[in-house]
Amino acid sequence: MESQRNISEFILLGLSYDPNMQLFCFVLFLFCYVSLLVGNLLILVSILCSSLFHQPMYYFLSHLSSVDICYTSSVTPKLIGDLLVETKSISYGNCMLQVFTLHFFGGIEVFILTAMAFDRYVAICKPLHYMIIMNRTRCNLLVLAAWAGGAVHSFPQLFMAILLPFCGPNEIDHYFCDIFPLLKVACTDTYITGVLVVANSGMVVLVTFFVLFVSYVIILFTLRNHSAEGRRKALSTCGSHMTVVVLFFGPSIFAYLRPPTTLPEDKVFALFYTIIAPMFNPLIYTLRNTEMKNAMRKVWCQAYFQRKPTINLKKTIS
Repeated sequence: MESQRNISEFILLGLSYDPNMQLFCFVLFLFCYVSLLVGNLLILVSILCSSLFHQPMYYFLSHLSSVDICYTSSVTPKLIGDLLVETKSISYGNCMLQVFTLHFFGGIEVFILTAMAFDRYVAICKPLHYMIIMNRTRCNLLVLAAWAGGAVHSFPQLFMAILLPFCGPNEIDHYFCDIFPLLKVACTDTYITGVLVVANSGMVVLVTFFVLFVSYVIILFTLRNHSAEGRRKALSTCGSHMTVVVLFFGPSIFAYLRPPTTLPEDKVFALFYTIIAPMFNPLIYTLRNTEMKNAMRKVWCQAYFQRKPTINLKKTIS
């Protein structure tokens, strides 16, 4: 493979050349990343330390939070660090690793969102058989299938990136390494590779979005037979999930389901599915969910009051 390239690193052009804009982006994305980590860790710990972990919906949500952290961490720390330096370089090996981790964890997120939609479909359309269908064994299999699906999606992306020959320009017009920007600087005809990327990433996003869309159409159709209170609770839960799906899948479809080329808007849309959507997931799932808020209040208040007597005892002794 070494004979097919004569470069050891790539230069990322980033989001902007303006120093003031870079400083603004540094503060903004640092805040977004910290908020994402804190929010998803709060959800993860709250679910693991409460009875919600035994409910399928929150079991999937805990996995979604952990994947969100890994997914965004494959891109965002590098972006934040690059905003403080003039030359934004990334080694060839780290670039290939970024391609793999981005698509691996992104693929897992797509399939976990699909599993969550299936859970909502069973809960609303087959409520009497819900606990039988969504038993822990089946939930574990769905999560395992999501990880396997992420691997099946990401390894071909990695192999296509590794097989690309690079012999001259090494400037990537993006803030992270992805397959389409790499195709632009490869010194060979990349038409076939571009078609394969669209067939892989584009079809994964399109098919899963179609499955999600159909499932929610069926759910909305079924809700006509429910009481007003039942419709309100179901729509509140499903509304949170649909908001996440739109934030994630909308920009992803624009980025991958089109002819293999790069556009100036790519970087803006990429911000949505790499940073914005994962950051808003905790807010969406907690602000509209009474059970989640109660569990967080119980877990963290209990932890606070368990520590308080110890602190008072230390003060008394001193």
